Amino acid sequence: MARRSRSETHAAVERRRTERAPVIVRIEYSTVDALFSDFTRNINEGGIFVETDEPIPLDEKVDLKLTLPGSSEHVHVSGRVVRVESTSADAVGGIAIEFEQLDAHARDLINATVRRLRSDSR
Repeated sequence: MARRSRSETHAAVERRRTERAPVIVRIEYSTVDALFSDFTRNINEGGIFVETDEPIPLDEKVDLKLTLPGSSEHVHVSGRVVRVESTSADAVGGIAIEFEQLDAHARDLINATVRRLRSDSR
């Protein structure tokens, strides 16, 4: 499992184009070989962080299915693992997934949810 130093993690945060909004929802995701069900930690327009004890390798393609807060419909998107965080004494580990191949409807739902979550948290 890949581990990053605090400075590398800070650099990864700085590369994000937009800040993440906290959100905890159940997410189902799969790779070519496995199916998982975990909870998210946060989301932005470009990706999502999933808390998990079973990290997926960097650059692995994943298919995601989740229901965003305030919506009753499932969102299906594809993505790729761009960061892996190990579980530590003070934090649950997980994977950061960058969205790929978003259709217009999924993009609109995600963007509207992120805007609402950001305004709710201020």
